[in-house]
Amino acid sequence: MNKAFPPAMNRLIEVFSKMPGIGARSAQRLAFYILRASREDIQLLLNSVMEVKKTVRFCKTCNNLSDGEVCSICSDASRDTSKVCVVEGPSSVIAIEKGGLYDGLYHILLGSLSPIEGVGPDELKIGELVARVKKGGISEIIIATDFTTEGETTALYLHKVLKPFADIKVTRLARGVPVGAILEYADVATLQRAFEERRGV
Repeated sequence: MNKAFPPAMNRLIEVFSKMPGIGARSAQRLAFYILRASREDIQLLLNSVMEVKKTVRFCKTCNNLSDGEVCSICSDASRDTSKVCVVEGPSSVIAIEKGGLYDGLYHILLGSLSPIEGVGPDELKIGELVARVKKGGISEIIIATDFTTEGETTALYLHKVLKPFADIKVTRLARGVPVGAILEYADVATLQRAFEERRGV
């Protein structure tokens, strides 16, 4: 708490600090933006936040963002339902879809394994992935978690979990995506090479 700021300002900074990827300095900058913004802009921000909370949800099949029970990708009859690409978050889906590299379905884990931060298998949508596999109709699982320490740990864990399903091919994106890379920042050509050269795990 900064004694130089009024209590309301400190509370706002604290709220912003709780957001992922927002440190103390960024939280302070956002709070000052709010302070300087017009009432109309703030009202627009509040309305947008409330609209998202009311209308946007996670797809009941793949956990992608959706305004209905099932997202537009899962409900697209032209997609190859025999392939499921496993990613950490919706932003990775956007990166892959942008390049038109892949015509299958997705499964979004909503995070990655991170024992240091207390994120274990139960905090991710891994059980739901196994349930989808058990239903049948899937011939390949493409593991497309980020090439970070957490992403690699998650990929290894998924391989272990999926190993009993001998009839399913489990592949990992090739190293066209550099080690330490976050998928959403990869360019289309790199992602295309990674998909084309995916390997068994």
